[in-house]
Amino acid sequence: MEKSTADSRSNRAAVQATNDDASASKLSCVKKGYIKDDYVHLFVRRPVRRSPIINRGYFARWATFRKFLHQFLDSEAKSSDSPVKKQILSLGAGFDTTYFQLQDEGRAPHLYVELDFKEVTCKKATIIENSPQLRGKISEPATICQEKGEVISDHYKLLPIDLRDIQSLNDLILTHMDPSLPTFIVAECVLIYLDPDSSNAIVEWASKTFPTSVFFLYEQINPHDAFGQQMIRNLESRGCGLLGIYATPTLLAKEKLFLDRGWQRAVAWDMLKIYTSFVEPQERQRIERLELFDEFEEWYMMQEHYCVACAINDAMGMFENFGFPKDQPVTGASTTASP
Repeated sequence: MEKSTADSRSNRAAVQATNDDASASKLSCVKKGYIKDDYVHLFVRRPVRRSPIINRGYFARWATFRKFLHQFLDSEAKSSDSPVKKQILSLGAGFDTTYFQLQDEGRAPHLYVELDFKEVTCKKATIIENSPQLRGKISEPATICQEKGEVISDHYKLLPIDLRDIQSLNDLILTHMDPSLPTFIVAECVLIYLDPDSSNAIVEWASKTFPTSVFFLYEQINPHDAFGQQMIRNLESRGCGLLGIYATPTLLAKEKLFLDRGWQRAVAWDMLKIYTSFVEPQERQRIERLELFDEFEEWYMMQEHYCVACAINDAMGMFENFGFPKDQPVTGASTTASP
């Protein structure tokens, strides 16, 4: 039992360290002109220059997330004549800066809530408190507590939680959010690091809690081939075991993760298909001119080992045409295959 607890802590600390890697990768993309983010540099102590394949991969992830996010912000209920208040819930948010970017763009939702381990939220709260550039984007009245790892304001909340504790998660959300509002739930490389039972419980809880919602999931797939095995070994060598990848190893399995736990619709595409068929063509052309790129074979393999799954509950009738184009979404009534 002691060894199991130690292993769990080791994995938790190592996974939290991937937050710093993600911020450094985003800053590398910013410096090369792939994406715009005026705030990520505030969270990076040691800037690094990533390889072109990493920059392009991070751009694809960012562009996909932003396109889904804008679809959500543009969605309106058919039965309502006035705009509906919307909210975003980011699970394992790390040092993400989307809220501050949306403020600059004039597109911030009614409420933006970020959740992560206390060790992460304490660092983020401290950086926000000490940065006029960030602090000025948070409306008054606002309470920032570095020791608790909390930022609480009318339109932005940063809160510490262990997502595996469903009861505490539920209590926290009911205290700080209105589950009846349309909600965009984000989990980027979060659930895959949890044991399958915990991931299943979070997905089921979200379905029961938010009747009008979109769940945006970005994470790894295809662990069984040579590239997938090497990917797993690389992460395990850093203490980051993909504890959930064998429970949901395929696109179909990602869809069933949601459909079997109450979501009305779900569809998953790998990132290679997304990059060629969903990311805006003019944006692809723009970024492909930024750096010399000759790693095509590795690029194709890498993108086939990451995916986005989008699940929808649509009590308000807002999301009829939401998500990926053309492909018919998989529904609970139409799939009987097993992963």
